[in-house]
Amino acid sequence: MYVNLRPVKSYPGTKYLFEGLDFVIVRENTEGLYSGLEEYTEEGATATRVITKAASERICKFAFEYAEKTSRTKVTAVHKANVLKKTDGVFKDSFYRVAKNFSHIETDDRYVDATAMFFITQPQMFDVVVTTNLYGDILSDEGAGLVGGLGLIPSANIGETNGLFEPVHGSAPDIAGKGLANPSAMILSAVLMLEYLDDYDESR
Repeated sequence: MYVNLRPVKSYPGTKYLFEGLDFVIVRENTEGLYSGLEEYTEEGATATRVITKAASERICKFAFEYAEKTSRTKVTAVHKANVLKKTDGVFKDSFYRVAKNFSHIETDDRYVDATAMFFITQPQMFDVVVTTNLYGDILSDEGAGLVGGLGLIPSANIGETNGLFEPVHGSAPDIAGKGLANPSAMILSAVLMLEYLDDYDESR
């Protein structure tokens, strides 16, 4: 399942930082630094970051198709190609290569550090954000913080033929039986599942 999908939306009556937020983070789920290619060295340890054209184009294509399907109008690629010129360069180039097939959708790209700042200062500028594995992991939790925390954020992991839908906040055994657990992320993850199955009446 190569897609991690994390909607960020502010709901009435919750402790959001910005009213009216509604954007989606599309994270590549299979490579990057999370490929697990690590080894110890005499000086410490080394991790190998894997970014391929195939995986980059696949996740960008999903982002654009998701934007079309959900009537969104803009896709932003997030990278750090000014420093990681080769790996993030592959991702950025792949993004614009795919974007040529979706000329009716607005596109732009931003550095990951600037994106983290804009999430806090101007999050309304985002609609669909597509990025690599590690950046997507970090930005997804930052996005959750904008709208009240992980208890309000659903998550989907999607492949070519399968999907897995779950909240990402963990089981929270320390509050079991206290009537404190927030079911919103679980319910919203079920909504994502029903939408994935094209069962929009049930999702509503």
